[in-house]
Amino acid sequence: MTVQTFVPGQAEIHLTPAARDQARREIARASAGGIRLDLDESGCSGYMYELNFVEQPEDGDRRFEVDGVVLYVPEKWLAMLNGLQIDYVKEGVNSLFKFRNPNATGECGCGESFTVEDMDEV
Repeated sequence: MTVQTFVPGQAEIHLTPAARDQARREIARASAGGIRLDLDESGCSGYMYELNFVEQPEDGDRRFEVDGVVLYVPEKWLAMLNGLQIDYVKEGVNSLFKFRNPNATGECGCGESFTVEDMDEV
């Protein structure tokens, strides 16, 4: 059994250069102040990522700035998203943000949702 300590003030979220560049383009196109990264308790595995372009944070959001891209993340999800890497990839004719979450213990077959076990603080 391993013990992992989570310190909210030290949470990290990473963007690859491709994700950073695409996020900048989409924020400019939406005339938004940043991106709100949220989780929705749904999908076949438990949680789905949601990206919304917003002007300002909601109550309870933590602000991250990654290479000039502003991300707002609800505090209640920080333990599940700590260490998250966001990439922007092309798969065939589709382009999308891809999430690599070191806390995910499983994903559904289509990759739309994920499971996290042993997250008592959430």
